[in-house]
Amino acid sequence: MKIAVLAGDGIGPEIMEQALRVLDRLALPGLELTSCDVGGAGYKAHGHPLPPATLAAAKAADAVLFGAVGDPDCDNLERALRPEQAILGLRRELELFANLRPATMFKGLEDMSGLKPEIAGAIDLLIVRELNGDVYFGDKGIRTLDDGRRQGWDMMAYAEDEVRRIAHVGFRAAQGRAKKLCSVDKANVLETSQLWRDVVIETAAEYPDVELSHMYVDNAAMQLVRNPGQFDVVVTGNLFGDILSDQASMCVGSIGLLASASLGAELTQYGTKGLYEPIHGSAPDIAGQGKANPMAMILSLAMMLRHSFSLEAQAVRIEAAVAGALGDGVLGGDLGGNAGTAEIGEAVLARL
Repeated sequence: MKIAVLAGDGIGPEIMEQALRVLDRLALPGLELTSCDVGGAGYKAHGHPLPPATLAAAKAADAVLFGAVGDPDCDNLERALRPEQAILGLRRELELFANLRPATMFKGLEDMSGLKPEIAGAIDLLIVRELNGDVYFGDKGIRTLDDGRRQGWDMMAYAEDEVRRIAHVGFRAAQGRAKKLCSVDKANVLETSQLWRDVVIETAAEYPDVELSHMYVDNAAMQLVRNPGQFDVVVTGNLFGDILSDQASMCVGSIGLLASASLGAELTQYGTKGLYEPIHGSAPDIAGQGKANPMAMILSLAMMLRHSFSLEAQAVRIEAAVAGALGDGVLGGDLGGNAGTAEIGEAVLARL
C-alpha cells in the first residue's frame, strides 16, 4: 500500500508527525511511505511548489496524505510559483474532482460552537464539493479597459458531464446516510448554476430512494447557522463549496477538527485513489511552537484508510479515539484548551 506523505509548510510537519504515529500504531502490513517536499518547502528546495519528484510520487501512490501549504516568504512570487498552486496542481494532475468534507458535532463540544448548543448538537452533515471546475480553474486575468481602468476577471463554467459526475458522488453518499441530498447553487442569477440544477435533476432519476432539494447559496449559508441539522449531504460547486465547508467548520467549534478527502475516478487494487488533508491552512503564526491541533490531520488519515484502502474498522477506531480524547477534555488552543500538538497525539494513541 503506497502512500505519498506531503507534510508541506507551517504546522504541516507537526500535525503530520502525529498522524503518522497513529498510522504506525495500527501496524498495518505492506505499507510503503514516500515523503516529499511540497508548497513553500518545495519551492525553496527545488524551485517549484510541486516539484517533478513530488508529482511522480503522488501519481505512483495509492493515496496522498497531505498536511498544509502556505508560506509568507513566498507571498510575492508570481502566482504560478506560490505554495497554494501545489494543491491545485495535484487536484488537476491526479484528476481529483470530488471533495468530501464531513462536519459532525462531537459530543461534549456543543458549547464550543458559535451556535446555541441545542442547535449545534444536531450537526451531522457531509459537503460534497466539485474540485476541478468553476472560477478556480477557469480562464482569468487583469486587463485595462478603454478608459484606462484596470479590471480583474474570472470565468465560471461547468460542462454537463462535470456536473453529472459530482452529482453521482453526492447521490451515492446520500444513499449511505439519511438519503437526503441538497444541491446548492445560484440558479436565479447564474447560467452556470442553472445548468448545474438541470443536470442534478436529470441525475436524480437514477436515485429514486434519495430525496433531492435545492437551495440558493446565500440561503444555504443562512440555514447553516439557523438550522444545520436539516442537512444530510450537500452537493455544490467549487467556489460555493469552499466557502460553505469553512463555515460548517466553525459551526462545529473549530476548523482544526475538519478532515477532507479529494477523490477521483481512478481505482486501485484497494479502493479509490485520493488525497487526504485537513481543511485548515498552514498557520505560520504558530508553526514550530507545538500548539497546532492535529485532530483534523488524524481524521484525514481515517478517511484515507476508509476510501483508499477499504479499511473501515481501522478508520472507525481512529475516529472513536479522537472522539474519546475530545470527550475527556483534551482540547487544543483552538478549542479553548491548552493541550499541545504532541499531547493531543498521545491522547489519541492512548484511546486507540
